[in-house]
Amino acid sequence: MTSAPASPAIDLRSLTKTYGSVRALDGVDLRIGHGEILALLGPNGAGKSTAMEMMVGLATPDAGTVRILGTDPVTATRTGLIGTMLQAGALLPDQTVRSMLWMLHSLQARPMPLEDVIDQADISDLMRRRIGSLSGGQAQRVRFAIALLGDPQVLLLDEPTVGMDVGARRAFWDQMRQVAAAGRTIVFATHHLEEAEREAGRVVVMDRGRVVADGTGAEVAGIVGSRVITLRGLAADELASLPGVESAAPDESDPGRVRAVATDSDRVLTALFTGPLAGRTRDVLVSAPGLEEAFLHITDHENADHDSTDHDLEGAVR
Repeated sequence: MTSAPASPAIDLRSLTKTYGSVRALDGVDLRIGHGEILALLGPNGAGKSTAMEMMVGLATPDAGTVRILGTDPVTATRTGLIGTMLQAGALLPDQTVRSMLWMLHSLQARPMPLEDVIDQADISDLMRRRIGSLSGGQAQRVRFAIALLGDPQVLLLDEPTVGMDVGARRAFWDQMRQVAAAGRTIVFATHHLEEAEREAGRVVVMDRGRVVADGTGAEVAGIVGSRVITLRGLAADELASLPGVESAAPDESDPGRVRAVATDSDRVLTALFTGPLAGRTRDVLVSAPGLEEAFLHITDHENADHDSTDHDLEGAVR
């Protein structure tokens, strides 16, 4: 049996990048192993896009180093070692999908057979369509096909399911699991936190140009010591007024329910069942927080500065 490569697939060391007065990256260290599926999360301006641009050679650091499969990002991109799916990647609106893919396929150093690309990206139904006639979700599938053309060992996906409805997103990730099964390293940035929780073996959260959390989805979610309480029968402002409730809002995934993050779930439950609101609540559920709650907690600049946040993450940051 051949041993696994000792060097990581992606190796970022002490990266810094400043644009004017804005420090986009502030000493980022990140090593991603061969075959990992990693979700890169962060609010707007966190540094995700800058880090991803450096992985493919579209930006250079002021300090630090970037290595992709042991080589520099420009060489890795030119030789097809890394494939990129950018959310705003330019397409040719007057071309058919087939003609554009044939043209780009001919430019690859080590191309994947085009029929395999079409199958893995699930775009056989789009091949005769003009690019300009595609929906946002269909255009994303074509961008994914372009990322596969060079048969890359590393795939970098920026908001891959933007513009897709729920069914299309599920179908995309079904295809992605087959692509990942070949041992490729996959890094994807997303604002759909449930995708990160479900699809990624590792989650990295960036904020203010730094890596502030790194672990499995469960490990990152476990940073938050609170509990989530959902119920029916109360308005969000009523639930928010109870002692021990940090925040409350309608549950977007289940109309009619209200969802609260509780710092002291015992106090909240006592108030619900013995106070003035007793008898009005029903279907009360208490659960551990998910990745969404952890993400909001980690990137909350109003209630905690970075020093306290980093301390809270002790044990979950690699």
